[in-house]
Amino acid sequence: MGGTAIVRSEFPGSDREEAIQPGRQEVCAQLARLLVSPLFNHSKHYPSLLRYVVNETLEGRGGHLKERALGVEVFGRDPDYDSNADPVVRTSACEVRKRIAQYYHEPGHEAEIRIDLPSGSYIAEFHFAALGPRPLVLAEPPASTRFPDLVRHVVRRKWALVAVAAAAAVTVLGIRAAELRGTPSALESFWNPVWGSADSVMVALGGTPAANSQPTAAAAGDAGPTFREVMRNDALAFSDALTMARLTGLTREYAKKKLDIRRAAVFTLTDLRKGPVILVGAFNNSWTMRLDKDLRFTYEWNDETHTGMIRDRQDPSNRSWLHEPSIPYSKLTRDYAVVSRFLNPLTEKMVAVVAGMGRDGTIAAGEFVTEPRYLEMLASRAPKHWERKNLQVLLATDIVNGNTGPPRILDTCFW
Repeated sequence: MGGTAIVRSEFPGSDREEAIQPGRQEVCAQLARLLVSPLFNHSKHYPSLLRYVVNETLEGRGGHLKERALGVEVFGRDPDYDSNADPVVRTSACEVRKRIAQYYHEPGHEAEIRIDLPSGSYIAEFHFAALGPRPLVLAEPPASTRFPDLVRHVVRRKWALVAVAAAAAVTVLGIRAAELRGTPSALESFWNPVWGSADSVMVALGGTPAANSQPTAAAAGDAGPTFREVMRNDALAFSDALTMARLTGLTREYAKKKLDIRRAAVFTLTDLRKGPVILVGAFNNSWTMRLDKDLRFTYEWNDETHTGMIRDRQDPSNRSWLHEPSIPYSKLTRDYAVVSRFLNPLTEKMVAVVAGMGRDGTIAAGEFVTEPRYLEMLASRAPKHWERKNLQVLLATDIVNGNTGPPRILDTCFW
């Protein structure tokens, strides 16, 4: 029986694994599948990071995939940037790992080639599905082996492989379930209390000076405002519109909620007691000025001097955050904003405020509450169980040649 051959199938993790790894074209095809999935194709940064680490690993340059190098090459940071103060690579890699796990957990992807980014490393790994088919390898048995012994050996090995495969399947499913049941992301931790269990979320937008003024052309008659006045009063500040667009996309993608978007002026207290509300804008939003007036960081407007400011109730003499509308915009180098999330005693509902002193402050605040990396920064300095607490974040943003810079956290308050 020395010429009898046994067909043996290699199990993942054996010493033959290197010989049956996916080829370059197979990996590239699988990368394309990942990047066009809804988990990645709606994001700006995560596909770039995944594509870069996969390509560099395939090119044999995995040893250069360090945090600082990725910050420079993928996220455009300066070569000497402080990775501790700006953990964009770490937080993005964490989100990429989570989305990869979600992708392979979805039905239909079980047998696909695996692309993984192991925790603690930025070098991609590629392998066939844990329970997928493997190439068959022919192994010659010793010449002295008897046929009955071979049969018993094959039967024992078959059931051993079945048992190991079953155990591996249970382990894989357990890991996937644990990943999906794991700690919510910082973005979800921030917004989940607002989204809550309500069927819809209200969004109250601030107006413009024209929209807040009363019609005059038909004041003496009974016909009401003219068409031109209605169109003028329908104006919406660009910063508020941009922030609304960000919030709309975020809420629909993560919370799957209906949105009730209206001018703040048309909301009544009865409306706001029906469910959670997101307030956009500060001095142009009367509900922002009313509902956050008892918080630590609050907006104040002086009609006599026509100036606004952010007041710190714990340090009332601090006048660092002033807003004077009359100064030329070209001379502005910085703007400020306050992001709040709290249970309001007046409405007895959750309220989120996304508001800046000026245009750039509101834009920066909108970016802060919709970009995971900024909320990860907030989570890194937040107390335990911060997702259950009321909070405020004081932000600053630099203005360079009329362009809004990234939001920076100046101070926080949790209670």
